[in-house]
Amino acid sequence: MDEKINLTLNIWRQESANAKGDFEQFKVSVSPHASILEMLDEINNNLEREGKIPIAFESDCREGICGTCGLVVNGHPHGPIPKQATCQLHMRNFKDGETLYIEPFRATPFKLIKDLIVDRSGFDSIQQAGGYISFNTGSAPDANNIPISKQIANLALDAAECIGCGACVAACKNSSAMLFVGAKVSQFALLPQGQPERYDRVEKMVIAMDEAGFGSCTNTYACEAECPKGISVSNIARMNRDYLKSTLISK
Repeated sequence: MDEKINLTLNIWRQESANAKGDFEQFKVSVSPHASILEMLDEINNNLEREGKIPIAFESDCREGICGTCGLVVNGHPHGPIPKQATCQLHMRNFKDGETLYIEPFRATPFKLIKDLIVDRSGFDSIQQAGGYISFNTGSAPDANNIPISKQIANLALDAAECIGCGACVAACKNSSAMLFVGAKVSQFALLPQGQPERYDRVEKMVIAMDEAGFGSCTNTYACEAECPKGISVSNIARMNRDYLKSTLISK
């Protein structure tokens, strides 16, 4: 029989954006092999059996890929373990008898919907503004048709690892989305296929970011520290350089 860990959970409950929210306490005995989302599933099963309203939270892939699972655990977006999404956070990382505080991402642009769910559609508007490349694909090109150095390819792939979870925004005291935008700009700016729209892209995405209400960057590096994929702040610097050049080109 699996060993169990006893935990005290303080989970944020809030019926809607306009309702008053507060922590609700739960005492649980859970397998150390369970993820935090599996633990929430078990709590919800018990609540439903008791005729109570289950805790609202998001999840999809549960493999650290989709980015929907973002929660703040003990003050850290995605929890205290570096470079790991919430869905990959297992209870063996906590001590028996420990108290956990589980909250939604806290950021003005991420409006709370219910309990642990926030509206991250601001990221969608940024992506729609320029997070793509436009060309006729035709048939698949030869693999070596466009030479790209391994160093550049690695940098582009590192930027493309961003899962759009919003941890960077939740970690930033200004609710800045610049790490997210920097990554989405860089994954194309570094490659030949992204050059035709490079400066138009960055200008449109930065404008969309500002219109969505995200704050500015003051270089605290909290975004990189809390990012589950370890996206580098060097992508912000690249975005800033491209944005400056875009303003010069447009004039």
